[in-house]
Amino acid sequence: MMGSGYMMKTVLKTDSLKKVYKLGGFIRRVRIDAVDDVNLDIKSDQPIIIGLVGESGCGKTTFAKVILRLVEPTSGRAIVYDRLVAGKGDKPTKQELLATLQPIFQNPYEAFSSYRTVDSYLRETAVRVNQLSQAEAVDAMEEALTSVGLEYGDVRGKYPNQFSGGELQRVSIARALIPHPNIIIADEPVSMIDASLRMNVINLFLTLKQEYETSFLYITHDLATAYYISDCIAVMYRGCIVEFGDAKAVLTDPQHPYTKLLLESIPLTNRKWDEEQIAMSGIEIEEYQFEGCKFCNRCPIAEDICNHQRPDAVRKEDGRDVYCHFA
Repeated sequence: MMGSGYMMKTVLKTDSLKKVYKLGGFIRRVRIDAVDDVNLDIKSDQPIIIGLVGESGCGKTTFAKVILRLVEPTSGRAIVYDRLVAGKGDKPTKQELLATLQPIFQNPYEAFSSYRTVDSYLRETAVRVNQLSQAEAVDAMEEALTSVGLEYGDVRGKYPNQFSGGELQRVSIARALIPHPNIIIADEPVSMIDASLRMNVINLFLTLKQEYETSFLYITHDLATAYYISDCIAVMYRGCIVEFGDAKAVLTDPQHPYTKLLLESIPLTNRKWDEEQIAMSGIEIEEYQFEGCKFCNRCPIAEDICNHQRPDAVRKEDGRDVYCHFA
């Protein structure tokens, strides 16, 4: 997908990745295909930022949890930097996995217990994942904290409630950097941060991509930051990828009707769109179970084929994939 050198690596690959949840009681049980047959194959010879965008509830977080091995996929598999992370087969140990990929979550206060000092988490990562001595751990912590604009002395011995949300998110980014992972999975990492500080964190990701040669899977419903930061973008709807390609191309010239709707719902200069602007109907649950295109109920160009046949990817001249019968 990206890059032109000779050392191409598989940054992220999913083969028919699926995660099904069954909700409710035995009689009124509802099936939600939260991640539904996702096939991505992203190769690069350099660190890249992959944007995964879509409305709240479209399956983005479930996708992240499968990649992070927090939930098991129902079927299919996922490979990150040539390592099998989900699905059937020989997978790395938890420790080996955390050396390859690290998470940053939406709410930094939930990532740290209020009863533990934040530097104890950093030390634990350095000692357990990197297998460093206590003295080496301090060096690793200092380096990681400096890279996110913090001093070890300002963090040592302090508890989460002694930091602002923005500061604590920087600490969690530093923690993720300690193992020098190949990729950081960042799930809505700035949505809980004061709007005036969001771009600081976003710009930090761009800096870290270069300095640490770390790739990012940046998961968000904020199209403006996704446009600004991403090299390539996958647009998700009801558990399915509907469009994938170069970020600037997808967000300036969308080809899928859903991507067009998203962009019409938000001026790109805005921080995020108002969720209410995109009409949600009572058939939301049913859309997750559609055999055909899940967007067909809301699509202005849908025809009969869309109701019963799932569209395959159409490869466009610019290299993007559009999952639409009329692409």
